[in-house]
Amino acid sequence: MFKRILQLMARFLPGATSLRPFLHKLRGVNINGKVWIGDDVYLENEYPEAIELHDECGVNLRSVLIAHWRGKGRIIVGKKARIGACCLITASPGKTIVIGEGAMVAAGSVVTKSVEPYTLVAGVPARPIGRLKVPPVQGIPYEDFKAGITRL
Repeated sequence: MFKRILQLMARFLPGATSLRPFLHKLRGVNINGKVWIGDDVYLENEYPEAIELHDECGVNLRSVLIAHWRGKGRIIVGKKARIGACCLITASPGKTIVIGEGAMVAAGSVVTKSVEPYTLVAGVPARPIGRLKVPPVQGIPYEDFKAGITRL
């Protein structure tokens, strides 16, 4: 019950780089380094330890990461990776979904398979649509990020 209360607090309280990551860590989410967690993000409730977030990654507004369905899976979001707004990332039992280093999941996408490093994926289900030369992290000008995308 305590972990569920922490989950609710983390979804709605402020602090994308401070309070929210701290509350999720208390729940058992593996957070390595400084991460960004947007408003109303739902990180696995049943098995929070099945979620792993790495340094400089970001999970944007209203995204959902679910690592169980009739058994526990695992979701790893790599360094400098970004998950856009309103995405669903779901892992099957015994499977691990890896969002590779510097990868980006476009808004509204559904991810059921791993994403290669420095790849832009989009759609339902998510498919690769581009390669990234510049990771989608805070502090990088949008123009530089956009110029570094090569369409597949």
